Amino acid sequence: MKLPLAARVQEAGAALAAEASRFSGYGWMRGTSGNLSIVLDRDPLVLAVTASGLDKSELTDRDVVLIDADGEALDSDDPRPPSAEAGLHAHIAARTGAGAVFHVHAFDAVVAGHRWPGGVEIRDMEMLKGIGHRANDETVTIPVIANDQDMRVEAARFDEVYVAATAEVPEVPALIVANHGMYAWGADVAAARRHLEITEWLLRFAVATR
Repeated sequence: MKLPLAARVQEAGAALAAEASRFSGYGWMRGTSGNLSIVLDRDPLVLAVTASGLDKSELTDRDVVLIDADGEALDSDDPRPPSAEAGLHAHIAARTGAGAVFHVHAFDAVVAGHRWPGGVEIRDMEMLKGIGHRANDETVTIPVIANDQDMRVEAARFDEVYVAATAEVPEVPALIVANHGMYAWGADVAAARRHLEITEWLLRFAVATR
């Protein structure tokens, strides 16, 4: 039986606070930067997103806001604005079927996007298995899109580089936004975290060795 919405929001808030604390410890969510989300409902799409303007190392289970498929706030009684990037979270969740979408400002992801604006090619790395690819004989490209303050523009750019999963070419569950940060997503919180951490490691390796 599905929990009442209020209980699911609190549960999502606790999960996102724990993830934000983890990523802040890595230096990926310094100060108020970055945002994380969990899908609460699919039809219509509803996400819980970390509230804007808060130190991500100090979030509690109450520090989330609800958004719709357009990234707009759903609770008129909640004065806190959703993150400026909420619309892209909603678009990625709708487009990929993800249950969680994480956005952080990992330094090496920003460097990689600056160095390789056409996408970051990675090949013959064991860690590729963690994002659904072979460790050998396959070139995987982490997509890069230009930064824009309009999430409708960013959503269109995401659609241009996103490759839907097929038997031959599984999607890459991560994206770099140039001069900004990176997104990763997955079926649930654990998958999104795994994809984020593995992709960041691969990008860090690329930056350090090329």
